[in-house]
Amino acid sequence: MRQAGRYLPEYRAMRERYGFLQLARNPEAAAEVTLQPVDRLGVDAAILFADILLIVEPLGVGLEFAKGEGPVIHRPVRTEAQVARLGAIDVDGAVPFVFEAVRRVKQALGGKVPLIGFAGAPFTVASYVVEGGPSRDYLHTKRLMFEEPDGWARLMGILVDATARYLNGQIAAGAEAVQIFDSWVGVLAPDDYRAFVMPHTQALIRALTRGTPVIHFGTGTAALLPHMRAAGGDVIGLDWRVDLDTAWATVGHDVAVQGNLDPAVLLSKPAHIRRRVKDILDRAGGRPGHIFNLGHGVLPQTPVDHVKALVEMVHEMSARR
Repeated sequence: MRQAGRYLPEYRAMRERYGFLQLARNPEAAAEVTLQPVDRLGVDAAILFADILLIVEPLGVGLEFAKGEGPVIHRPVRTEAQVARLGAIDVDGAVPFVFEAVRRVKQALGGKVPLIGFAGAPFTVASYVVEGGPSRDYLHTKRLMFEEPDGWARLMGILVDATARYLNGQIAAGAEAVQIFDSWVGVLAPDDYRAFVMPHTQALIRALTRGTPVIHFGTGTAALLPHMRAAGGDVIGLDWRVDLDTAWATVGHDVAVQGNLDPAVLLSKPAHIRRRVKDILDRAGGRPGHIFNLGHGVLPQTPVDHVKALVEMVHEMSARR
């Protein structure tokens, strides 16, 4: 999951100099933030620092990262008529700084560890565009899906095309794997996922550069896991609300899985962290294809030494297996 963030003092120091969008648009600074956890924690891969909403700026929806509130869309798109006025997204013109950040990170890593690129999944990005920001119930999003399905399909098509170009640009610049974040897709019923999301996620994954591993992740997705597997991906991300062994059996052992420690566990004492790490590794059963990770991003309150201890525990226990 995301590695950079407010739990790192060096990241907080950079945020005193840059606003969030300013930081994401500065290739040198974004590369530095990407590398901070690799140097500090000893993780096995770098994860690109960017944001899933960067590609929607050209739509003219008024993206802002408000202090203490996260992303805000000042001109949300909520009707078929509004969607009809949207044009295609010029990805190369919108986010050249992201591709430059990838090149800088690759050069700095020198092959020490691989680099994972990422993007938001079409549903999650669409939900921000429609709702205007994070939501509890996603009522505007669901209304557009149910009442104006043609408008929904057009919006998803615009985002699929842009996201494929965005991820393929990261791959061309040097990312060795990519992760698709469907962070809010757990709000949907399985039937609605199959009807309104799966075809678009499938189209996105099929459009990606062949041979590049794809990690497909969502939260609150226990009921959706078989359908996410059908939508595609070489690795299915698991949040902490499922048992790893049960979830892996659900998606099939012929696909890899990523997860799935509750991020809140890292607020507890190392002895408890160790027990929970062991439980997850026991559930993985030594099978090839398990990427140990959190079930979502590192919480801002997390002590850095706990994250570092986690990495060391995983390495130590994995080596003994």
